[in-house]
Amino acid sequence: MKLRSSIELAGQELAANVTPVVVIQECHPMLVAREAAAASKNLSAFAHSKPKTSTGAIVAGALAAFLIAPASAQEPIAGPTAIASDEALATQLQNPVANLISLPFQFNYDNGIGPKDADRVTLNIQPVIPFELNEDWLLISRTILPVIWLDSIADGVDSAFGLGDTVQSLFLSPKEPVGGWILGAGPVALIPTATDSAFQSRQLGLGPTVVGLRQHDGWTYGMLANHIWGVTNPDSRDQVNASFLQPFLVYTWPSATSVSLNSESTYDWDAEQWTVPLNASVSQVVSLGGQPISLQFGGRYYAEAPSGGPEWGLRFNITFLFPE
Repeated sequence: MKLRSSIELAGQELAANVTPVVVIQECHPMLVAREAAAASKNLSAFAHSKPKTSTGAIVAGALAAFLIAPASAQEPIAGPTAIASDEALATQLQNPVANLISLPFQFNYDNGIGPKDADRVTLNIQPVIPFELNEDWLLISRTILPVIWLDSIADGVDSAFGLGDTVQSLFLSPKEPVGGWILGAGPVALIPTATDSAFQSRQLGLGPTVVGLRQHDGWTYGMLANHIWGVTNPDSRDQVNASFLQPFLVYTWPSATSVSLNSESTYDWDAEQWTVPLNASVSQVVSLGGQPISLQFGGRYYAEAPSGGPEWGLRFNITFLFPE
């Protein structure tokens, strides 16, 4: 099975509420336990050119060619081919099932949680790895492991720090678009890896996940969705029954700069409650020491959230890219 490239995009959020439940989100399709606070109460491409040799066999010409050619060979190429390569990476990065290995570290800050308007900081570690099944199909693995710090949201409630539950998605995707659409579908699992009761769902969850998108003329638009049901009996927790919807719209310039709008909305079917953060961000693909990376910064406003949930937030994302 040949390891291929794929992307990282999707972002995972935590929704605060007075009752600890789990919500689905992806930046990057995912599911995370709600805060404890609530628990207490609720390529650069190279230009190919052949050096021109002098027709004269004079010694000075040969010496000049010997001295100048090596120096020129060491010059970095920053022409149109390099720009086009960065643009291609930026475009691939917007596709959740692209054939591109990526390692995003997504930092999220949320404010306005609970009676004390507490802060929450989440680092989502989101490796994306594609496997080539054959000439026509890819299997893309997308993992989201959150590391969370939550300030005290109310008097008598301690702050919390630890791992959250892991969300693991697998997408079976044809290499070529179908009728102009890039498609992927497969299973998603909620794995109870949380280390603090504030973030624990205390159950295994399973469900389907799908993605569909189009890319043309610099535009990327589509939607990623999943649904997770709890399949084990949780201890002092409601069973997970939540849907995640992530519509997205992105424009990428030839300079490899992208501007994106999306919503990472979760619906809790048991609580009959929406959590709807609206995200806007700008990103840029650059190369540091030969390593291509994407830098992203953005903000979000919660159009809908549970009582005691966050009001606004910020996001910074650094993604390491590993093209062929």
